[in-house]
Amino acid sequence: MYCSFSPDVSAAPPPRATESRPVVAPFARALAILAAFTPEDHWLCNSDLSIRAHIPASTVTRLTRTLVALGYLCCDVGKRRFRLGPSALALGYRAAADIEIREAAHQRMRLFADRHQVHVHLCARNRLDLVIIDSCCASTIPASLQPAIGTRMGLASTAPGWALLASLPDSERDYLLQIASLQPSCDWSEKWGHLVHRHSEAIGQVREGGFCVALGQSGRPMTMVAAPIRLPGEAPLAVSCMWPSMLIGRTKTERELGPALVRMAQEIQLSRTPS
Repeated sequence: MYCSFSPDVSAAPPPRATESRPVVAPFARALAILAAFTPEDHWLCNSDLSIRAHIPASTVTRLTRTLVALGYLCCDVGKRRFRLGPSALALGYRAAADIEIREAAHQRMRLFADRHQVHVHLCARNRLDLVIIDSCCASTIPASLQPAIGTRMGLASTAPGWALLASLPDSERDYLLQIASLQPSCDWSEKWGHLVHRHSEAIGQVREGGFCVALGQSGRPMTMVAAPIRLPGEAPLAVSCMWPSMLIGRTKTERELGPALVRMAQEIQLSRTPS
């Protein structure tokens, strides 16, 4: 599953970060091309990559040639399309193996999923998206409703995104939301007014009770609850759970699942806190 809401790479870091560490544009664009691939994508053509990475097609053509030469992309010459190559996959697996937080969180997430019969995700921020870096599935939820590891979700449009935003300093959160409001994707300007109200409300929920709720609505039959995980000296993460809205009502969501999710987030935080 891919969210087309993805920023230009030049908008990714806050201004403070770019003052002392200037972004090397060609390198950043090459990384944006690699980041355009999702678990559901076997092959993408230059035009797909141009749209997703917000990079001119001529630049994409030059960069894909270089990435193929270095082994980060494989090329189907006949159809002029690309997929991730062994070098990119090696980087991904190496990064996944180095994420100690997954070890601290996974068993707790598994117990939570089994106890409450919900699907649990652990999410990290990637520019203006969230990426699921670990998940535990409940057997009672259809597989088609269970996002896989690597799935992207909108930072400004989902409960896990709101929970993570609530954990950021005001200046960083305002910067990210300002950049998000400028993205030219799928009638975004029409949706933004509604999202401003929703994420403001959700941030207030996190500050008051430690979690936020996105109740299932017409056409969106899943309810999500999310809480931030604040790690000393590291970027915050978000943990969330989801289930079909018809199975669990609002009262149980707010009185039982939300507080339980906050307790799990706190346990994960304590497990990573230096003694």
